Amino acid sequence: MTYDDSNSIARRNVKVLVAAQAILGAQMPISLVLGGLAGQYLSSNPCWATLPIALIVFGSMLTAPVMSAIMQKYGRRTGFFIGVLGGIIGASIAATALWLNSFSLFLLGSLFTGIYMSAQGFYRFAATDMATEDYRPKAISWVMAGGLISAIIGPQLIKVTEGALDPIPFMGSYIAIVALNLVGSFLFLFLNIPKPKKPAANAPKGRSRRELLREPQILVAMISAMVAYALMNLVMTSTPLAVVGCGFEIANAADVVSGHVLAMYIPSFFTGHLIARFGAERIIAIGLVILAAAGSVALAGVELGNFFVALILLGIGWNFGFIGATTMLAGGHTEQERGRMQGMNDFSVFGMVTISSLSSGGLMNCSGGAMQDGWMAVNLAMIPLLMLAGSALIWFVLQGKTRLKPTTTP
Repeated sequence: MTYDDSNSIARRNVKVLVAAQAILGAQMPISLVLGGLAGQYLSSNPCWATLPIALIVFGSMLTAPVMSAIMQKYGRRTGFFIGVLGGIIGASIAATALWLNSFSLFLLGSLFTGIYMSAQGFYRFAATDMATEDYRPKAISWVMAGGLISAIIGPQLIKVTEGALDPIPFMGSYIAIVALNLVGSFLFLFLNIPKPKKPAANAPKGRSRRELLREPQILVAMISAMVAYALMNLVMTSTPLAVVGCGFEIANAADVVSGHVLAMYIPSFFTGHLIARFGAERIIAIGLVILAAAGSVALAGVELGNFFVALILLGIGWNFGFIGATTMLAGGHTEQERGRMQGMNDFSVFGMVTISSLSSGGLMNCSGGAMQDGWMAVNLAMIPLLMLAGSALIWFVLQGKTRLKPTTTP
């Protein structure tokens, strides 16, 4: 069997998942740009402005182990449809909350949106299900590259719909999210990933969660993913507030976030090739350096150019760090361990991101100084997490650990 034949189904699935990432994924830039602004509009305390974004991530964290178990038992398609349903319910509740001027109801909608975010996180894993080992990093990269289109669709929808139902701000954008979910849900009818076979009574069950965490490759991959995602979210969550607070328009904030999301996904066209050539560890290390550079640019000033450059570097750093960590993780577990490993990983990643979301709002609005001071505090908070991930990666390399070779394809 040729290389192309062995990956024919995987390539078809990648096309479906790229389209899903592009269309359904467009709701995430909308939610992340408007979540803090809507929170600031609805909340009586500005310190809680980013709480809606934190609850999106918290909902994703809570849902990840459940979503993983559902996919392991009933298949990827079932899990992805549940994610779409969560997106529809979440956006509908958020739109209603804006109409009723209810912050608490808006928080509930954000929590439901986390169900979709959790499901979207599994697109990258689904891309590897039918792929050969050599094709896995490329499959992950291509699926992540679908976010390039979502980075264009989402912010542009904000510009068109944000004031469509004035005097109720942002409500039109959340109705647009409902439409995105309804249209995008049909894509999963074309997904060809068989339901996992029920294991025989005497089949190997794989390692426990505790045993998996003792494997250096898995532990370092999880730390790298947690730090890359948490740092990206820490800075990006506060960006719309910082841009508007420094005297620029909501449209400027949307453009900055659009540039950021483009930078998150454009490198995906070649990240997989770089990982295949140089190894996941080196690409993760480069990602951490770029994340540090993003913080340095942000600390240098609050001109619109600084916001653009810092957020673009933030996106590239996240791409290298997160895709590198995902590839590293995919090579460290067997098929029997897939459900518990992927669920545990995303639970940990989004748990860390929840903390970063909450911290972002507190640092930004409650640092006791001007808006610029809050923005500086957000970027200085990157330092300890960068040190954590860098130290873990250096330790792993010095140990001379090599990639695991699972007995079956994950």
